[in-house]
Order: sequence, then structure tokens, then C-alpha cells
Amino acid sequence: MSREAPPEEEAPGGEGGERQSEGGCYLALCARPVHFEKANPVNCVFFDEANKQVFAVRSGGATGVVVKGLEDKNPISFRMEDKGEVKCIKFSLGNKILAVQRTLKNVDFLNFIPDSPQLEYTQECKTKNANILGFCWTSSTEIVFITDQGIEFYQVVLPEKRSLKLLKNQSINVNWYMYCPESSVILLSTTVLGNVLQPFYFKSGTMSKLSKFEIELPAAPKSSKLSLSERDIALAMIYGQLYVLYLRHHSRTSNSTGAEVVLYHLPREGSCKKTHILKLNRTGKFALNVVDNLVVVHHQDTETSVIFDIKLKGEFDGTTTIHQFVLPPRSIQPYQIPVAGPASVTSQSPIPCKLYSSSWIVFQPDIIISASEGYLWNLQVKLEPVVNLLPDKGRLMDFLLQRKECKMVILAVCSQMLSEPGRGSLSVIATVFDKLNHEYKKYLEAEQSYTLVVEAGQSRSNLLLKRPVRTQAVIDQSDMYTHVLSVFTEKKEAPHKFTIAVLMEYIRSLNQFQIAVQHYLYELVIKTLVQHNLFYMLHQFLQYHVLSDSKPLACLLLSLESIYPPAHQLSLDMLKRLSTANDEIVEVLLSKHQVLAALRFIRGIGGHDSISARKFLDAAKQAEDDMLFYTIFRFFEQRNQRLRGNPSFTPGEHCEEHVTFFKQVFGEQALMKPTTF
Repeated sequence: MSREAPPEEEAPGGEGGERQSEGGCYLALCARPVHFEKANPVNCVFFDEANKQVFAVRSGGATGVVVKGLEDKNPISFRMEDKGEVKCIKFSLGNKILAVQRTLKNVDFLNFIPDSPQLEYTQECKTKNANILGFCWTSSTEIVFITDQGIEFYQVVLPEKRSLKLLKNQSINVNWYMYCPESSVILLSTTVLGNVLQPFYFKSGTMSKLSKFEIELPAAPKSSKLSLSERDIALAMIYGQLYVLYLRHHSRTSNSTGAEVVLYHLPREGSCKKTHILKLNRTGKFALNVVDNLVVVHHQDTETSVIFDIKLKGEFDGTTTIHQFVLPPRSIQPYQIPVAGPASVTSQSPIPCKLYSSSWIVFQPDIIISASEGYLWNLQVKLEPVVNLLPDKGRLMDFLLQRKECKMVILAVCSQMLSEPGRGSLSVIATVFDKLNHEYKKYLEAEQSYTLVVEAGQSRSNLLLKRPVRTQAVIDQSDMYTHVLSVFTEKKEAPHKFTIAVLMEYIRSLNQFQIAVQHYLYELVIKTLVQHNLFYMLHQFLQYHVLSDSKPLACLLLSLESIYPPAHQLSLDMLKRLSTANDEIVEVLLSKHQVLAALRFIRGIGGHDSISARKFLDAAKQAEDDMLFYTIFRFFEQRNQRLRGNPSFTPGEHCEEHVTFFKQVFGEQALMKPTTF
């Protein structure tokens, strides 16, 4: 692998027993890698970190160049004249201009613009006696040459004119360089020892020099030779911030054994500071990736990897936070290479891929390339195995809430926490609910602030204002209700006291974060109480306003009247507190198919003589309950008899279809006959 200790520093790796690759592999290579022609004497392979593309260059390009990327649907293929060995080859962002370095003095360019001639043009470096170490495209038309004497920032003014303009240059002795395309920052290693790093930031034609900083070497160097290798440095974005990661093979403190990764935070403004130390507790050959804001450290000797999360709590010593790995070391999940060839041949079983191979090369943030096998993979984190490897549910939630694809795993953890055999205590459940609702509240507040600014018409003055992104860490009430709580109550596995305590704990947590509780959660509490005949508890919850007033809740109480008579009055009291209009209450009840409850309510307030018969008959018919329909139909016949002396419906009531339906189901003889006095 690409990063290793100098030979004299190398110590034996961890024991082979540490591999434990049988179960719980939380890292995997992507299922659909980029497959390219293997590196061989005729075919040279290059990787462009900005476009994440692999170039396979055959015979200097004369017999073909094939460019493939993870996102690219169609590979780019072309030929170019063999003008000597290719040292570096990259497309501009958008694949419009190709840059090729063949000598130490200049870079050749080739336009890939439709309907324009593919003529090469060349740019020499401006600094005399300087050698070009490499180049980086920072946009579709801007390119930086890095030489051993500084950097030169160019713009391809008009590609069709085939000319470059020098925008800015800076003289500085350079040992090696590194580029982070996600942040548009180039890092230069300077001074004899190489441990003074000078960053430059590029944006739309401008080049800014950031504060230089010094990497603390493990011990005073024995001689004045280059002591900091680019193999031990990585540049990556973690949680939206740029960090320089330094792989220090020996700790500065003599009592500590094993290597460590030191993180330097590199802000756009201000000085670079050492902020985190990741303890590896082992020595040997290492390689670094960053996946889903996690620092992944691969260890070649034991063929395992570990992950670190700098957002998780560590040990703070006043200036830096020291972190241990989050999970026990595990191998990357075994990977099978499919056998290529005709269908008749591909029936052969796939070949296992050699993981942690010495021919692997890693690139930031999450790329692993095997040039000898011709594969480029994304490294991925699998969250499901993490659940069983991190028993502390609070820490598990802190970890999961920071991950991109976390929602379904978090909901599964919540379900598991409420079920046997891994049922958690109420205090653990409360901690998990609070962590989820803390994230939920943050999102609601951000959404509210955004809405207020937009409504106030300030969005034009604040162009930077963006609508808050709803990440998968936002687990709202409908998610919890649908995937966890309703399923949990239906299973009826747990004692009812525990079930009610869990529901009330979730409501308590919502209230603590001042999140309005949705009525369906209260309904779930009421239904659970009713199922277990805990009417005294229901009465207390309502009396002391543990369950907040709402129209749907009042309707649910009305429907409980037949099994708990006081529910009728409790419901009416609630509706009065809500100052609800009577006809609105009827509408709500009918929409919930509580036709008899609606009728009882309207009779209770004395409005049954003026209500629409058709509305009630429609609702009764929709309920598909013949006896309910009969009861409602008979009620209105009796009303007609009492008010008009005839049970029949008048044409203005538009009930003809209901009369026809009644006759079909119960026969014409069931219709009420007019009563004569």
C-alpha cells in the first residue's frame, strides 16, 4: 500500500489473530468498480484526483488512450502522437481540454471541443532552470504548474486561440506538492526537511497564499535531509473543514508506542492548528482514506482497517483531542473479481481479490486503485455491522447521526432497543430519543429561520441564504410512528406498562425540545390504554393535560363512548376548549367514519333537525356496514315523520340513490309507513 514507515523505523505489525474478518466487516469496496487495462510495460496508468478518472495510456498514446471515471457512463477514447514518455495527463474540469506533461520544462494541451480542430499547443514554465513537478486543473480553464522553484497559475484564455495567460506566480522552493480538489487548495512542502507546508487557495482566477505551518516531526532529524515524505501526508475535507493528516510513525512522547495520525485544521483565514491525534496503537505500513467524514486507516501487516470519528468525544489535553478507534479492527469485506470473457467462459467462479495488496494505491478521499489488477474502487462504510460492534447505544447514536445513509439503520436500532432479547432500559431509550429529537429540533429551527427570512423579503439582500438540507439524521415523528412505535405496540410483546412508558418517554422528549407533538402519537397512547382497560390512567392523562387537546383526539374519544361512557363528555370538553365550530366537529367525525358519534354529538347540542340527511347517509354507505346504514336511514325517516308528518325524503334532499340502496338491501317493505292520527 502507498504509505509506509522508513525501513529503519518499521516494527512488527499486530498479531494475525487480530484480523477477525469473519463477521462485522464495516468497510467494503464498491460493487461496480471502474475496470481498466492493467499497468504493463506498454500500458501506463494515471489517476486524476480532480475528475476522479483513470487514464490508460498505451505506447505514449499512439495506440490509444482510454479515460474512465466512477461517474462516467461512457469512457473517452482517443489517440495522440507519441512524443515521448507521459509523466502526467489530466482533463480540465468538464473534459474540454487535455493537458499532458512529457518533459520537465513544458505541458502540452489538446482541445476536445466539438467542431474545433484537435491541434496541440504548448506552455513552457516561466521560471528559468525550474523543473515541472506536476500540474493541477482548478477549473475548466485554469491550471497550476508546480515546479521545484514555485507555482505558476495560468488561464487558457480562448481554447480555440490555443494560448495561455499567466495570472500569477510565486517563487518558493518545493520538494513535493499535494492537491485537494474539494477545497481547491494546493499544499507545497518547503525547506530542507520538508516539514514546513505552504498552502495556496484558488478560486475563479485568484490565487491566495494561506498561512504556512510546520509539521512537528517525531524527533530531531539526524541529518539535514528531507524528513517529511508526501506518503505520510493526506489532504482531505472532514465535516466541511479542510485538514492536513500526518501519519507519524513514532509518537513524540517516549512512553507511547505505536504510530498516530495527527490532524491539522487548515482554515481559509487564520493559522493552521493541530487539533486531533488518532492513536493507531501499532506500527508498520499504513494508508489513509476519508469516507463519510470518517478517517479510515488501513494496516497492511495485519490486513485490517480501523475508523476514527473526530466528532465523537475524545480525551482533550487542553489543545488537542486524542481519539481511539471507534470500532475494533476489521478487514475490508472480501471481494470477488468477476471473470471476464465470453458467456461460456464466465460460468467460472469469480476470483477472490487480494485485499491490502502491496500494489494498492490510495487517493483521497475514498479511492483505492489496484493498477496490477486494473480496478478502481470507492471505499464504502457499511452501517449495519456497526450496530453490533458498538454496544453503548448513546455513542452508537452519536456515530450513526453523522453518517449519510443512516435513517433506516437508526430506526432499526430503535426497534431492536424496544424488543427482546436486546431490550434497553428506559434511561437508555430516553437518551436515544433525546439525541434523535435534538437533531430534529435543529432542523426545525433552521427551517423556521429560513421561512421567516424569506417571508420578511430579505432573501434578495442575503444571497448566501440556502434552504436547510434535510439529512437522513432528521428522524421526525412520522418516521418514529410508522417504523418503530406503531409496530412496537402492535406486537404486544412487552408488558403494557413498559409500552406506555416508552410512548410517554418519546412524548416527554418531544416536549423537552419544544416540538409540537402530533395527534397520532397521542392516539397511539389512548389506543394502548384502552386495549388494556386502563381507563383510570386515560382519565388522568386527559385531566392533567398530559395529552394535549386536538380535534382528532376529541374524535377518538367520542368513538370510545360505547366502551367508556365518560369519554363522550371528555371529548366535548376538549372540543369546547379548542373553540371548535359545531359543524366542523361533525365534519371531522364523519371524515373519521364516526357516523353514530357525529349523530350523537349533533343531537347533544340540539342541531339534529337542520342537518343534511344526504351527508350522513353518504358517510354511512362509505363505511360499508349495512346495519349502520339502516340505523342512520331510519333516524332520518323518523325525523321526516316528526317534522313533516311523512317519513319520505323530499326531492330537495337528493337522497334518491340512498332510498334505492335501502330497498335493494332491506326490501321495500322495510321503508317506514306514514303514521296517521
